[in-house]
Amino acid sequence: MRAALAVSALASALALAGAPALAAGPVEGEWLTQAGTAKVRIGPCPARTDRLCGQVSWLKQPDVKDTANPDPALRGRPVLGLTMIRDFKADGPGRWKGGKIYDPQSGKTYDSRLRLNPDGTLRVEGCVLMVCQGQTWRKG
Repeated sequence: MRAALAVSALASALALAGAPALAAGPVEGEWLTQAGTAKVRIGPCPARTDRLCGQVSWLKQPDVKDTANPDPALRGRPVLGLTMIRDFKADGPGRWKGGKIYDPQSGKTYDSRLRLNPDGTLRVEGCVLMVCQGQTWRKG
């Protein structure tokens, strides 16, 4: 009985110890937005590989420009290839926080968090103060 309990405790400890290292794995890849008009490729940030970033990798209308950007000098840049989400850090298995999300339709950047749902979809939320709104993205 003691041996079985010890093995169970060891297995649980090993599983928990490995969780942070595997945390980013399932979220990395290409995600189709809720509206189905864009895909975002999520992976490690170029400058901080311990954080997650995401670039627009596909658009239904590929020639869209960043016309709502608050900086007039950036309004002519293409949305395709734009970093849309950045600087997310792991907050437990399947959860990331502390990031920012840029909405090219409004030109605004919001505090953001990500949550991987049990069905394999990704909940992406943008927050102003304590009010958050979000979308559910699916692997695509």
